[in-house]
Amino acid sequence: MPESRARTAARTVAGPAVRRMRRELQWRRCPTELDLATAPPDDFPHTVAHHATPLFRRLAGVEDQLQVNKVVNLRLAVARLDGVVLQPEQRLSFWYRVRRPTRRRGFQEGLVLRQGRLDKGVGGGLCQLTNLIHWMTLYTPLTVVERWRHSYDMFPDIGRTQPFGTGATCAWPVLDLQIENRTTVAFRLALRVTETELQGEWTAQVPIATSYEVYEAHHAMTNDAPGVFTRHNVIRRRVFDGEHVQVDDELVTVNQARMRYQPFLESGR
Repeated sequence: MPESRARTAARTVAGPAVRRMRRELQWRRCPTELDLATAPPDDFPHTVAHHATPLFRRLAGVEDQLQVNKVVNLRLAVARLDGVVLQPEQRLSFWYRVRRPTRRRGFQEGLVLRQGRLDKGVGGGLCQLTNLIHWMTLYTPLTVVERWRHSYDMFPDIGRTQPFGTGATCAWPVLDLQIENRTTVAFRLALRVTETELQGEWTAQVPIATSYEVYEAHHAMTNDAPGVFTRHNVIRRRVFDGEHVQVDDELVTVNQARMRYQPFLESGR
């Protein structure tokens, strides 16, 4: 086997183990930053951001049971995250709190995305939770320090309530969502799974004067080859002071994703 092919094969075999080791090392280096306490909601009476997403959506070719199982997975993860307090200079790591989703811990097979294809896997569906936390965080002064975007756009924008590309995918333990508190105020994360919705809220001990507006600054779909389409967009957010005067306009992310459905191409979107 040529040397280059041998190296590629070695990386393919060793890569996941190396990435897991790097994540464990990161967690071990800063345990005091990651070990978050919990607190009752009465200590954090000021709502900073909130959002809710439906638990069940009709998806072509997807077993209904996978969505039922997803709700089980969400309840288990929410139990590990609800009520955590992010003090100044602390960091919230999604996977550090939730830990590995296994059958032994009660996690079930849900929908997962692997290499652009829908599949099933234990703990599937937790991306709905990281999506929600990420979206809410964009409306706070907290800082997202690690977020992974989806490489594929799987479904048309039917019922979409927020811009494409504002979610955050997750995969144990490499693809994590991590949020730092670089302010002087403590924040509390509240999460709840109802019969129909996943609900979340960031609250603070004192009123937060700064407010935000997240928006899509650019959007395009390109036909790169016969039957190959790519979706592009830019997400930004406007920052307002206590008098609702705009003081900044920040870049959030630039997205590019291969489309797994046939788009209707037009100028703009």
